[in-house]
This record gives sequence, structure tokens and C-alpha cells, in this order.
Amino acid sequence: MSDLEGRVRAAGAGGGPAAPRPTERTQWQLVRARFRRHRPAMVSLVLLAAVVAFAFLGPLVWTWDHQVHREIPSNQAPSLAHPFGTTNAGHDVMGQVMRGTQQSLQIALTISVLGTVFGAVWGAVAGYYRGWVDAVMMRIVDVFLVVPLLVVVAAVGGNVQGGTSWYSVALIIAAFSWTSISRVVRGVVLSLREQEFVEAARAAGASDARIVFRHLLPNAAGPIIVAATLLIATAVLLEAALSFIGFGIQPPDISLGQMIGNAETAAFTRPWLFYPPGVAIILICLTVNFIGDGLRDALDPRQTMVRR
Repeated sequence: MSDLEGRVRAAGAGGGPAAPRPTERTQWQLVRARFRRHRPAMVSLVLLAAVVAFAFLGPLVWTWDHQVHREIPSNQAPSLAHPFGTTNAGHDVMGQVMRGTQQSLQIALTISVLGTVFGAVWGAVAGYYRGWVDAVMMRIVDVFLVVPLLVVVAAVGGNVQGGTSWYSVALIIAAFSWTSISRVVRGVVLSLREQEFVEAARAAGASDARIVFRHLLPNAAGPIIVAATLLIATAVLLEAALSFIGFGIQPPDISLGQMIGNAETAAFTRPWLFYPPGVAIILICLTVNFIGDGLRDALDPRQTMVRR
């Protein structure tokens, strides 16, 4: 048999070059793929990016800021010069909405970061040690949970010097917004601490701090990320409520809640003063909640997907 016939028979018997095998994807690649397939979350991500650009880049190109200007005619309906209208005092409402949205986003992000970090560490420590440590730490959480958050924050904010600046408001709210995340993380850690990798870390001589920060918290990243995302929407609503009742950001600065409070009697007579800040709050909260839903579904380990 000639070499040519041998090669032909080998090819016919499947001896040719093997088909390329599908590449295996990592867990985070699977998470990204699941999130991209969540259409409401993707649309919300685009809308939230547009809101962020409107709040932080808009003032760089827009003519008017949130301050009073003599050149601005008072109490004008929306027009090409002032798309969101003007106030009686001579504010450009679009400039005010930009500033208010910027303040709300800054406060919400600060609250989310601080509340998530503190709450995650608190819940992880309580869940890891259990026993009397867990009992004491969770009773402290229960005390924070039964106290009306809005009342406490309003009382503290009204008696703290400089409490009307955005960072002071954010710090005050963050001090009372970590409890729900701590309970979520504690529940996750209670199950993780019994896993084999924790036992292996103990057997290798790892300290408790290393086990908590290098093993337990990274493995609880999914619930923590989702909780942090949803805390942003809660923080936006809480800041708006505080500003609405007069305990948040005060003039000459502006916030979305303050704008709604100032225009509550003009909802039907001058709707351009009331609805733009309200729509901004609703848009932020809805988009963040949809993004949180998408992250929750993407990080759910019960999701079935072939790794290819």
C-alpha cells in the first residue's frame, strides 16, 4: 500500500486534524455573559451611564449652574434657552437638576461604599465566631433595625455642625445603613465557615483575620455586590426624603429632594419645577434596581449554563 493510500485511509478513519475544542470559561466570564443577556439590566446600565454623564459632564458644557442669575427671566416655562424652565428667583431648573442629581449620586455612592464595607465586615465576623460574639453583635444590629432610620438620621443631622454638606449627610446616613448588609453576609458566612477550604486554611495555620478577609469575604462577593447595588437606590430615596423635610442639603446648595419640597405646591400650576427632579429620582432608583436584579441573576450559583 502506497503512502498516499495510507494517508487517505487514515483521514477516512478519523485520523485527520482534530476539531478545535471549545475553550472553557471562568466563573466571572459566565457572570458577564449572564448579565449581558439580562436586557432590563443592560438597558438600565446605559440609562444610568447617561444620568451620570448628565450630572457630572453636563455642567461643564451647559450655560447656567444652580445659582441665581439676573440674566435668567423668572418663572418661565420650558423653552430652547431653558429646557426645564426657570424659577421665580431666577434659577435655571436644568442647572439645578444637574447639581441635584450630582449631589444625590455622590451621597448614594458614598453611603453604598461605607455601609457595604462596614456591614460586610461586621456580618462576617459575627458569622465566623458565632457563640456569644454573634449574639452580642446581632443584638446591636437588631437595635439599629428597630429604630426608625429616617427619624434618627434627621435628629442627628439637625444637631451636627456642618450636617448640611453632602459628605456630612452621607456619613450620617451611612452610620445607620449597614445593618441589612451585615445580616446578609452573616447568613452567607455561617454556611461558608463549614466548607472544606476553611478547614484547610485552619489546618494550614491561617489566622482568623486571614480566613475572614482572604477566604470568607471573597467567597461572599456575589451577595455583597447585589446588596451594595440596592443600597444605592435606598440611599437616593433616603437623601431625597431628608432634603424634602428640611434635614438634608440646604441652600445655597441644592438637591433633588429639596427641589421637590420647594415645588410641592406648584405640581399643577408650574409642573416644570416639580417633575424634572422627581423623574431624575425615579430614573436613578429604577435603573439601579434593575442592575441589581441583573447582578443577582448573574451571580446566582443555581443558574445552569454550559462552560463553553
